[in-house]
Amino acid sequence: MKTKRPWLGLLVILGPVLLVAMDGSILFLVMPQLTAELHPTADQSLWILDIYGFAVGSLLVAFGNLGDRLGRLKLLTAGAALFGLSSAAASFAQTPEQLIALRALMGIAGATLLPSALAVLGELFPDARQRSRAIGIFAATFAAGFAVGPVVAGQLLDRFWWGSVFLINLPVVVVFLLLAPFLLREVRAVRPGTVDAWSVVASAAGLLLTMYGVKHLAAAGFELLPTFLGVAGLAILWWFVRRQQHLDHPLVDLTLFRDRVFTLAIVTGLIPLAAWSATAYLAAIHLQSVLDLPVRTAALLAVPGAVVLTLTCILTPAAVARFSTRTALITCHTLIAAGLLPLLLLNATGGIPWYVASTVITAVGYGISFSVVADTAVAAVPPDRAGSAAALAETSNELGNALGIALLGSLAALIFRLTGPGLAGTLTQSLQTPDLPPEAQAAAKSAFVLGLHVTITLVALIHAGLAVLTTRWTRPQEPARP
Repeated sequence: MKTKRPWLGLLVILGPVLLVAMDGSILFLVMPQLTAELHPTADQSLWILDIYGFAVGSLLVAFGNLGDRLGRLKLLTAGAALFGLSSAAASFAQTPEQLIALRALMGIAGATLLPSALAVLGELFPDARQRSRAIGIFAATFAAGFAVGPVVAGQLLDRFWWGSVFLINLPVVVVFLLLAPFLLREVRAVRPGTVDAWSVVASAAGLLLTMYGVKHLAAAGFELLPTFLGVAGLAILWWFVRRQQHLDHPLVDLTLFRDRVFTLAIVTGLIPLAAWSATAYLAAIHLQSVLDLPVRTAALLAVPGAVVLTLTCILTPAAVARFSTRTALITCHTLIAAGLLPLLLLNATGGIPWYVASTVITAVGYGISFSVVADTAVAAVPPDRAGSAAALAETSNELGNALGIALLGSLAALIFRLTGPGLAGTLTQSLQTPDLPPEAQAAAKSAFVLGLHVTITLVALIHAGLAVLTTRWTRPQEPARP
């Protein structure tokens, strides 16, 4: 039983990890149906999508530190219970405001799960080789959750109502709560410090205020109060960074970023997830609302990319050991930049083969990003900082997921508002306008496609730039990270 316990414990941990990742993407295909029933505004639609990611991302580091002090298993168990309860409530939300609030609560619960789950692996696998393998499986599961979220949603929506995408969390949570006390053990840091409450508040408030200002500007244009709040959010984030430099136990250890490879790895966790979330969300709307595909068909089109992404996560650690982290980072950004270009061939009447080709090519880059970030973060710090380092890695993923929809989604929304027929703030709402003439329908779809193309072009250029930056910042003889 002793030899089986670590692997059984890993299986139990992977359940909540899969759910947290899935819930970052599971609403992409749900939004047209959800919009038809709850009638959210354009900025409410974006909040429904990304408040979860912001809640997870802004609190991951805090809960990573808190788990070091209170006990990671204790926090993991409490978080799983809260995640299950909030998921059940979200499935029956009656208004956009209720759903936004419950998605935020799910994000808070998710923030307790990820760093604690990864840190508990250290207790399960004291052997370095087995631990590296377990972390690779962890990363693959996390990546698979993001990738299969829309696929699972599509299958559920073909049979049930939109709230069913949250109810599927409950069986996994129940199994975890029943088995975790028998298979997992409590883990605490050797020298816990103090959690700086002001840093926790500043990181969360700064992110939310900044994104509120950006999204309101894109969806509704300039207004004094939202703009002021956005600027205030930027000021709070600046103060947060300054404060970390003077704390004995900072929420974010900025000294880790003195290592250029570590910095590039964290950026590789942030930017690809921003690209993936934004393009997956916009492409899902294109397939359903522009091309009028059934939700089940749209979900099945994402399967090849999901399979390739998961396999890449599993194979990347061995490839990095054989070549180098530098090669992995350059390959990641190059493939994403090249793989996004086929999406420029999507139009108001077709482009499905180009969509599938894009998801397969970019999936390799996205899979590399998951694996490199997790390995680099855990290997770069002492064991007693594993929770905090893991939180930084997962924070880059979760913030990337949320920022992609918030910033890039807002860019697409801005272009739609400026070039569309002016009937509503989103394509789905515009197409639901009573007695909509064919020319207005065509104008709305064309405006959405234009926003998609501009967003894709920007993201591809960013990744091409990161590939060049990686080449300049690192040397060919750079040793591979374990």
